Amino acid sequence: MKLKLLGSALIVAGTALGAGMLAIPMVLAQFGLLWGTLMMLFIWSGTTYAALLLLEASIKAGGGLGMNTIARKTLGKGGQVVTNGLLYALLVCLLMAYIIGAGDLVKKMLSGVGLELTMMQCQIAFALIAGVVVAAGTAAVDKLNRALFAVMVVMLGLTLVSLVPTISVDNLLEASSDSKIDLIKTSSVLFTSFGFVVVIPSLVTYNEDATHKQLRNMIISGSCIPLVCYLFWLYAAMGNLSAEQMVSFANVSELIAALGANHSIINVVLSVFTGLALLTSFLGVAMALFDQNADAFKQNRAVTYVLTFILPLAGALLAADKFLSVLGYAGIILVFLAVFIPMAMTIKLRGEDDSAFEVDATGVLYRAGGGHMAMGLSFLFGCFLLAAELI
Repeated sequence: MKLKLLGSALIVAGTALGAGMLAIPMVLAQFGLLWGTLMMLFIWSGTTYAALLLLEASIKAGGGLGMNTIARKTLGKGGQVVTNGLLYALLVCLLMAYIIGAGDLVKKMLSGVGLELTMMQCQIAFALIAGVVVAAGTAAVDKLNRALFAVMVVMLGLTLVSLVPTISVDNLLEASSDSKIDLIKTSSVLFTSFGFVVVIPSLVTYNEDATHKQLRNMIISGSCIPLVCYLFWLYAAMGNLSAEQMVSFANVSELIAALGANHSIINVVLSVFTGLALLTSFLGVAMALFDQNADAFKQNRAVTYVLTFILPLAGALLAADKFLSVLGYAGIILVFLAVFIPMAMTIKLRGEDDSAFEVDATGVLYRAGGGHMAMGLSFLFGCFLLAAELI
């Protein structure tokens, strides 16, 4: 049981730890150490509380392989249609982006060993092979994700070992911008970097024998892992490069090249980390979409496999150079799905008699803490994110 919970926490962390991590220093460095850290903690706390609201709704609704069942039981048919529409749009956008990014990495890796394939062939191969793992079930994703996450931690550790000794305190304290509007604009990038909420219904079902307290701790610990990784990476990058340098970079490749100028290992290590980050995020998101399709269409695994990957793969092939644009669309959808929908589900369920819900083995029925005040703050958090997306 404990190993399953640990693996589930790592799925939460791995889904959040996408390639967007590498861009975080580029968007936050200009505001300095204090404001960059505060903004990161603010986004993490709001996202984690919204995830706990979804956990409460999932538990009280009796679990289910996807948000389809939870939405039907809590928000009725209208809410089910809206939730499914948002969820499909989000998951398809994310999978498209990950297939595009992974296809590029696979092409470069194969070229390095003398095997030349087209971008289309690499994207198709990645989606089909990685999709087989997802179709094998949550347990298979869990076991593979544990191994991949261990390697990611090693890669991040090597990066920090290389960069920490050369950190400049002056660079950490430097801030080239004091614009709070520009700081608010970064929240969309950070929010997407904590986009793990979609895997919660699958993990509740996977850990059906766990107590509600264990499920809560699984989510909190899983969300803390990317927070710590993001902050360490932010400090290491900020300490080695000036704020002016960070702002001048046009893409992540330039950031990696600048850090690698004095640390030859950085280029290789961060390339491996990027590939693993894409793969763990792909597995988490694809698992959520696979379980959603299994819940909605009630078909066998072969049919569900096709339903899950045909649309994202087709979209990736048609939008082969739109990685960042696709992620941008996903950000706005995620605000509704990760904040407002769980809130609506929880409000509906809290209006019912608690005796109607099943307690866990310890006789406890889970309820996210904070009461009406926390719920109101969560609503304001969602409004803040929408405003940041529209500025």
